[in-house]
Amino acid sequence: MLVLVAPGQGAQAPGFLAPWLDLPGVSDRLAELSATAGLDLAHYGTKADAEEIRDTAVAQPLLVAAGLVAAERLLPGAGAPHAVAGHSVGEITAAAIGGVLSADAAMAFVRTRSTAMAAAAAVTETGMSAVLGGDPDTVVAHLEKLGLTPANINGAGQIVAAGTIAQLAALTADKPEKARVIPLKVAGAFHTHHMAPAVATLDALAGTLEVSDPSLPYVSNTDGTVVTGGKEVVARLVSQVSNPVRWDLCMDTFKELGVTAVIELVPGGTLVGLAKRAMPGVATLALKTPDDLEAARAIVAEHGAQE
Repeated sequence: MLVLVAPGQGAQAPGFLAPWLDLPGVSDRLAELSATAGLDLAHYGTKADAEEIRDTAVAQPLLVAAGLVAAERLLPGAGAPHAVAGHSVGEITAAAIGGVLSADAAMAFVRTRSTAMAAAAAVTETGMSAVLGGDPDTVVAHLEKLGLTPANINGAGQIVAAGTIAQLAALTADKPEKARVIPLKVAGAFHTHHMAPAVATLDALAGTLEVSDPSLPYVSNTDGTVVTGGKEVVARLVSQVSNPVRWDLCMDTFKELGVTAVIELVPGGTLVGLAKRAMPGVATLALKTPDDLEAARAIVAEHGAQE
């Protein structure tokens, strides 16, 4: 059983889309997605530096477009995943692959999401840091003591703290027992109360979108459950910007479903790394460049649903 997953913000790196533009049709497809997003995604994915693509208003549309392009090159003729999921903004990619939103609707949604979250982040200087190791309950209690939010509970010994720069500095100076702290390349305290202003903006947009029920199981960040209604998926996409991501519960659901393989879309790596630690014995592949397509198609053929 195969689950196709899409990474969240912070996975991007300068030039990561460059090799994909060598594939026939990708430049034209990216131009179409760029028109909807109001951004030159080819520029940001090939020539922009790390600081430019750290911008929330750029990073989020770039990641969704990259995931859609990769999925469109991977799946035709190779079979299909049995389920989809995404981490944070990757949930929008998953919603499009799962048939809840069209690609254009997904790009319109992520463009609004990214600008609304960037505006919310500009109100107070905030950020996020990964806390690696330590007892999970002890880590969460320590974060709460410092006024921080456990914004991503990712499993496999990783919890992401979010809050003000001062609170994150206090965490660096006073780490939880047996834990390391690594600042992340994001420009705000996502999935916390700091993002509340973006919820109303997205809620207004959600009512204008054409939505379908998922064509295959969609595993939600909210609580790891499989969501079968399209309107419920979109409602969760709206609320998740100010609520924690529970990727640990998503992986629990993967195990309950009997998942035997995980493919992470470009720019893959983070979610596959978590799966390797939390789901031993499961086949994994991070689809980083077109050179990985052959191996990914072999996994789809072996573990995916055959059409």
